[in-house]
Amino acid sequence: MPRAVADRLELPWPEEGQTAIAVENVGALGAKGRRARQSVPIASLTKVMTAYVILKEHPLKDGADGPVVKVDEQAAAEAHSLSESTAPVRQGQMLSQRKLLELMLLPSGNNVARLLARWDSGSQKKFTAKMNAAATRLGMADTTYTGASGFESTTRSTAADQLTLAREAMKEPALRATVALRSTKLPGQTEPVRNTNKLLERPGVIGLKTGSSTPAGGNLMWAAEIPDGKKHHVVYGVVLSQRVGTSPTEGNQAALASSGRLLDALQERLPAALAANGGGNAGDEGGRR
Repeated sequence: MPRAVADRLELPWPEEGQTAIAVENVGALGAKGRRARQSVPIASLTKVMTAYVILKEHPLKDGADGPVVKVDEQAAAEAHSLSESTAPVRQGQMLSQRKLLELMLLPSGNNVARLLARWDSGSQKKFTAKMNAAATRLGMADTTYTGASGFESTTRSTAADQLTLAREAMKEPALRATVALRSTKLPGQTEPVRNTNKLLERPGVIGLKTGSSTPAGGNLMWAAEIPDGKKHHVVYGVVLSQRVGTSPTEGNQAALASSGRLLDALQERLPAALAANGGGNAGDEGGRR
């Protein structure tokens, strides 16, 4: 059934990179790209796995903020880096686990990702081992993590694997709530810290995460609710390797544009495509690897 739905949609798949899309309770609509099984750098999409592992190790429930973490000297020093995305934390600052997740996922703070890794495991190396173990458990056979932030181009994956992670990660209420935020406030700062995911400005979008660098190009993992009468279909998508070799800004804009075109088509065509195939309640066949 997922293939029949995909055929009816005639989606505007990006001409470059890799793309994978799935509909909750229906399954995967396909993974496209000339080398769809070839692992590529994913930049800050890495932080979704970082957040997923942190929340498995330290669950946050019922809106709780979780334990307080002290910002160490390394995270504070890295906040001034001009070569990577960071969050403006200060040494000795006491921030909750939830606030640190927000600072990692919204402005894509590499320094906060590494801080959380050290807090959980004592070192980024030990934490990265947990990330790879989680990827193995989820069946992400074409994925290798070499750091908690995604700054390293040696962290590589595929659109299909990242789609598996997106669907699993959004089962975590704290992660789902965080990636839907447009901004967050940091104690001692008047200006809010804003989410880099501009796709949230579109109706129905509920997350997830941007990631861009020169070697990785523009990457975007997203989730959206598409109305269909009185119900909503949750759609997940991953777009990788847009405008590789250009600036992170250009790659990010390309990933946002490609994802926006896919969302426009899905919002316009998905309800009718599902209705033509029995309403889209055929379980989740084909949606997991």
